[in-house]
Amino acid sequence: MIGKIASWGAPVPSWVYILECADGSYYTGCTTHIEQRIGQHKAGVIPGYTSTRLPVECVYVAEFQHLYEAIAWERTIKRWSRAKKEALIAGAYDTGAQPSTSWKARAARPCVLRHGRCAACSG
Repeated sequence: MIGKIASWGAPVPSWVYILECADGSYYTGCTTHIEQRIGQHKAGVIPGYTSTRLPVECVYVAEFQHLYEAIAWERTIKRWSRAKKEALIAGAYDTGAQPSTSWKARAARPCVLRHGRCAACSG
């Protein structure tokens, strides 16, 4: 859906997520269909980084009103150090981001704190 340029200006619920891979590395991605995308990563059907590092666990999800906001946040996170990503995952980093709060996993907060799971990560 990222390729649909026409949707960039219109509100399109979009998510940024971080997966922890079996080797302990992190993968950051962006999607407009969070449950489907997490399921694809967990099933290993998306060729590339995560498919060779299964199993993966979703450790962070943030929702945005616009796709361009999610893409910008994803690019920001991808430039961060591992320590900074871990602070974000733990909820100990003030992002300053202004994502939507309408989804079950509140924006800029971890979806998994090793205690509970958001709807996207369950299953």
